Amino acid sequence: MWHLKLLAVLMICLLLVGQIGGSPVPELSLAKRRLRRMTPFWRGVSLRPIGASCRDSAECITRLCRKRRCSLSVAQE
Repeated sequence: MWHLKLLAVLMICLLLVGQIGGSPVPELSLAKRRLRRMTPFWRGVSLRPIGASCRDSAECITRLCRKRRCSLSVAQE
C-alpha cells in the first residue's frame, strides 16, 4: 500500500518539475510586432463629432481640428 502512495507522490513531483522547466513563449520585439490598421469602415465609425477633443484633423468627422477641438468652420477666431 505504501508503494502506491510513494508512486503517487513521485508522479506529482515529476509533473511539478515539468511545469517549472517549461518557459513562457517569448514576446515579439517592437520591431517585429505588426501594427493593426483600421479598415475604412471602422475609420469612419470612429471619427469624432464637432466639439470633441482632437490631436489632428484626421480624427474629426469634419476633418477640421482647431485649438485641439473638432471644428465645423475653418476660421474660428
